[in-house]
Amino acid sequence: MTLQVNPVTGLDGVIAAETALSHVDGEKGELIIGGASVGDIAFAEDFEALAARLWVLADGSQRDAGDARRLIGMARVRAFERLSAVLPATDGLPMVDAFRAALAAMAPDDDLPDEILLTGAMGVVAAALVRSRNGERLIAPDPELGHAADILRMLRGMQAHESEVAGLNAYLVTVSDHGMNASTFAGRVVASTGASPFMAITAAYCALSGPLHGGAPEPVLNMLDAIGSADNIAPWIDAALSRGERLMGFGHRIYRVRDPRADVLKTAFERLEGAVRDMNLAAQVEAYARKALEAHKPDRKLDTNVEFYTAILLDALKIPRQAFTPIFAAARVVGWTAHALEQQYKGRLLRPASLYVGPMPAKR
Repeated sequence: MTLQVNPVTGLDGVIAAETALSHVDGEKGELIIGGASVGDIAFAEDFEALAARLWVLADGSQRDAGDARRLIGMARVRAFERLSAVLPATDGLPMVDAFRAALAAMAPDDDLPDEILLTGAMGVVAAALVRSRNGERLIAPDPELGHAADILRMLRGMQAHESEVAGLNAYLVTVSDHGMNASTFAGRVVASTGASPFMAITAAYCALSGPLHGGAPEPVLNMLDAIGSADNIAPWIDAALSRGERLMGFGHRIYRVRDPRADVLKTAFERLEGAVRDMNLAAQVEAYARKALEAHKPDRKLDTNVEFYTAILLDALKIPRQAFTPIFAAARVVGWTAHALEQQYKGRLLRPASLYVGPMPAKR
């Protein structure tokens, strides 16, 4: 089949690869990860088990969920041992850039597959950067804990409540993969050249630095802070829309209905013990914003996206706003590495064509 490419569409609808990892149906509001609906696995499956399943689907290798948990725990220990050599490269950098520098400074381990080491390292680096910026001592990993539990422990210096662990695990599972998004595609392009997973995942992470991909959770909290109270919801939103501003946490490039991940993360927040942010305010902001957007832009379907409840959930888990992107990467790394493995397993260089629209040489 020959595909026609309209270059002004940003490759919308163009099939760049076959994948067994995840499927996004924007019209139905459906996300399938590893053969299961995201709503069915977010509270029923450990992050490590999902990681193992995605890696199996990627290259057909034999991987066990228990082994994945053990090896990812070992990877956290190995990554922590390298922090003294890695953290100096992050001095003076903003958190998002510091995380990139630390990731780039990590090196493969002879005893661990790259995808395992990268998965363990991301949680360790995120926690270490938060604590070092706060002038707090770094907390060594506990390889016996699950990944979500240990990330929270390394961030806080103490064990998290089981509802908080379940909440972060649900988040890690929910955002672990999402079709051929910009960062995943960037990673697959690099992986297709035969480059190492470290190079591919660094490229994937760099794609998050652009404001059009993965950068909205922190502004959601800024919006809620600015609104402040129920009485100010309508005036604030109406004024923002009249100025032509975007409402953070609403609208998605793919979904034409409500983002299914929003409901999962809303449920995760509601299950937390002692959530600090006013759920009633968030629910009222969401309800009014959806109505206002429908009235203001009737030709566009702008519904709640994953960033709205990502921000509220991570804030309730006491994760600093500047660490939202690294924590997202700590989840998406299993999707990125699985796509890199799948691309290399198929052995095809991604080399799209372009439509030349420049000047032609003068005829002689």
